[in-house]
Amino acid sequence: MSQKSQQIDLASLSAAQLNSIKKQLDDELEHLTNSFSQLRAAQAKFRECLRSIKSGVEEKVEGNPILVPLTTSLYVPGTLADTEKVIVDVGTGFYVEKTTKDALSFYEAKIEEIGMNLKDLEKIVNGKSGNLNAVEEVLRQKMLVSSEKQAA
Repeated sequence: MSQKSQQIDLASLSAAQLNSIKKQLDDELEHLTNSFSQLRAAQAKFRECLRSIKSGVEEKVEGNPILVPLTTSLYVPGTLADTEKVIVDVGTGFYVEKTTKDALSFYEAKIEEIGMNLKDLEKIVNGKSGNLNAVEEVLRQKMLVSSEKQAA
């Protein structure tokens, strides 16, 4: 589904219409910025998973006591029974057993996918910011003209 962008002559709009557009753009930018932050956090989580597999699942760790994370702040003692297979959270509460090699590939692919999404989202945010700046500039000019008319 493709969207065709409409061009509107901002100078032809009233101050009230410009304020409405400005508020809409502010809201969209806030939402997009939050989404950007959430994607960055997810990417950091996947990087941490990748690091954990690379450094924590080794032959020398097998059978030794380790701390197993149940949540981000709750760990329980355990031992690593197998260094060749790990349980991977594939999303929405589903876990899959994978080989360490497959798990590394899975997390690397996720990191790359999120990176591409972040680049796309950054372009959108920059475009919206440019639109917001244009609306603010026209609104500022209209306010100046309006205040000059009242002064005269």
